[in-house]
Amino acid sequence: MHWMRCALGAAGMAIAAASLPAAAQDNYPNHAIRLIAPQAPGGGVDLIGRILADRLGKVLGQPVVIDNIAGAGGAIATETAAHAPADGYTLEIGYVATHATNPAVKKVPYDPVKDFSPIGMIGGTPNLLIVRSSLPVKTVKEFVAYARAHAGDMNYGTSGKGTLNHLVMEQFKAAANFPSLSVPYRSIGQAFIDLMGGQVMSIFPGLAAGMPHVRSGAARPLAVTGAKRHPILPDVPTFKELGYEDFEGLTWYGIVGPAKLPQPIITKLNTEINKILAQPDFKEKLSAEALDTMPMSPDQFGKYISAEVAHWTKVARANKIQLTD
Repeated sequence: MHWMRCALGAAGMAIAAASLPAAAQDNYPNHAIRLIAPQAPGGGVDLIGRILADRLGKVLGQPVVIDNIAGAGGAIATETAAHAPADGYTLEIGYVATHATNPAVKKVPYDPVKDFSPIGMIGGTPNLLIVRSSLPVKTVKEFVAYARAHAGDMNYGTSGKGTLNHLVMEQFKAAANFPSLSVPYRSIGQAFIDLMGGQVMSIFPGLAAGMPHVRSGAARPLAVTGAKRHPILPDVPTFKELGYEDFEGLTWYGIVGPAKLPQPIITKLNTEINKILAQPDFKEKLSAEALDTMPMSPDQFGKYISAEVAHWTKVARANKIQLTD
């Protein structure tokens, strides 16, 4: 009898233990959520994260707290997120650097696909090919012709080797068959200073970063990436219009969690995020940063990340871009 009572007690404990995860999922969230931003405060990732976190916390009934972890191009933060418990209380703002370009050009301490649960896309902004205003070109065709005629003098600024603005320019150089020397800077802001000073001829920044210099007249826009023209620059053509395929790359931001995140938690978060993305005033906030909302299901977002890694890995290999640190 004692043996039977012990066995029944053990069985009851096992059943109770097995039901805990389901109960926890039903009550999710019941305390604060940590949202890791792989960038120092003040950057684009931090800004987008704080805009979303405020609204997401309100609809979930628990605070969503931004945790800025900078360093190693986002690798430290992303490794931290990958190793967090898969309970929905540690999430990350995964973006084009952490989940596409960095893994394409260097060894990172995580797998951008296998180590994460895709939750939902937030939005993206196209990249913009700009030249300094004194350069005697007004179209992409004229720019390519000028670059070929001045092969020894062409250069362009980037925010660092292996960044999106570096890879997309290398892709363009290969597609249009013209030379241009890459000049890496510690930030895109420093590259703009030298563009205006005449030290570099062109940059391929995100639209949000490039617009102040376009508006000031210091830089001239020639073309944008993406599937369609951007409403901020309706007269600037897309690369696709000009005959260049596979130039739909964006600076994008989304929410990911550790691998094996329970499906009910993923579904709940995705549903609430997509509701927020549909709010007109939220769209306006992102639009002010030149970002378009891009609602996706978790499956769609996962496929998007995989496609991005494959695309930028192909570009990096074709142009022999491989970093050792």
